[in-house]
Amino acid sequence: MPVTSEAPHENAGEAGDLPINELFYSVQGEGVLAGVPSVFVRTSGCNLRCWFCDSYHTSWEPTHAWMAIEDIVAEVESHEQADHVVVTGGEPLIHDDVVDLLHELDDRGYHTTVETNGTIYRDAPIDLASISPKLANSTPTPETARDDGEPVESDDWAERHEANRIDVDALARLVDEYDRQLKFVVTGPDDMPEIESLVADVRQATSATIRDDEILLMPEGATRDRLAETRQPVAELAMEYGYRYTPRLHVDLWNDAPET
Repeated sequence: MPVTSEAPHENAGEAGDLPINELFYSVQGEGVLAGVPSVFVRTSGCNLRCWFCDSYHTSWEPTHAWMAIEDIVAEVESHEQADHVVVTGGEPLIHDDVVDLLHELDDRGYHTTVETNGTIYRDAPIDLASISPKLANSTPTPETARDDGEPVESDDWAERHEANRIDVDALARLVDEYDRQLKFVVTGPDDMPEIESLVADVRQATSATIRDDEILLMPEGATRDRLAETRQPVAELAMEYGYRYTPRLHVDLWNDAPET
C-alpha cells in the first residue's frame, strides 16, 4: 500500500482487522526459500527498534491501513502465481489476529513463512518460522536511532530494546514447535561470539536438534552500496563457522525500493 495512519496498537481497529503496511507480490529475498515467488503481508508495529531496520515504516515511523482478514486473504489470492505467503513486519506476532490470518491461509493450502524476532510465541499453523534474534549490534544509539525517519537521541528506546531483544524461552518454544531457520543480521566478525553463545543457549533450552545449516548469517544492509561492504565478509564468516550464508536478493535486485 502503504497508507499513513495512526500508530498501531494491539487492540486497535475492528475485531479481525490487522494493521497492514504493505501487501505485495515479489520473490522471497532471504533464507532457505530465497528466490521463491511469494506474497508478502507486512504488518505494522514492532516491540523492538533495530537501528538498521529496513522497514522503519513499521517500527520507528509506523504507517498502515487496517484491513479485515477476509480482505487480506482475497488480495493474497489475487496473485495466482504464488502458493507461498510471507507474514512479516515489524513484528507480526504482536498481533492476536495474525493467528486467525494464518489459519485462513493454511485452510487454503498456502505455505507460510512467518518472519519474527523471536521474542513472542504463538500457537498457529506456521510452515517455516524465520527467527531473527536481534544481536547487540541492533541496539539504537543516539547516532543511529530513528524517529520519523531521522536520527535522534533515543536513550529510552535503547534501554527498552536492549532489555527485550532476546527471550530464550520464546526462542526455544518456536524452535520446538516449528520448522525453522535462525537468521542473524551480521555486521562483522565481532558479532560471532554473541551468535555462538546464543545458539548454545537455545540448543540447551530446546528439545529439538538445531543443525548448523539451520543457522543463517545474513549481511547487514538495506542498500546495494551497504551490501557491497558486508556481503563478502559475512559469506567468509559462514564458511569459517560452518553456518549457512543467506543473500538479500530483493536488495540486489531492487535496492531499497518499497514493496520488494
